[in-house]
Amino acid sequence: MEMNIEELPGGTTLVVLRGRLDVACASAVELKFNATAGARKAVVVDLSGVPFVASMGMRLLLLVGKTMSARGGKMALLSPLPEVASVLHTAGIDSIIPICTSRDAAVAAVAA
Repeated sequence: MEMNIEELPGGTTLVVLRGRLDVACASAVELKFNATAGARKAVVVDLSGVPFVASMGMRLLLLVGKTMSARGGKMALLSPLPEVASVLHTAGIDSIIPICTSRDAAVAAVAA
């Protein structure tokens, strides 16, 4: 799992994930992902390079999203592949964390 961080104009942080978000990979990025999200108010997570999300990956996304929300921040998921989007919708994650198909929509979803 590869994780890159980019600061976007307006104070939004873009976290780009690449690779399978399975048990091993979710554990590998959890600390860095939590630290990144914990220090910011607006985070967009680009899932366009994630072909698979296991339950531990969904758990990671939910925990970070809920933690951010509890402290007044917002997180949105950007451009998951169709099979990943289907799993996220089935699990109801989209009712807690917005799932957006464009970067502009994702940035707007986390704007203060």
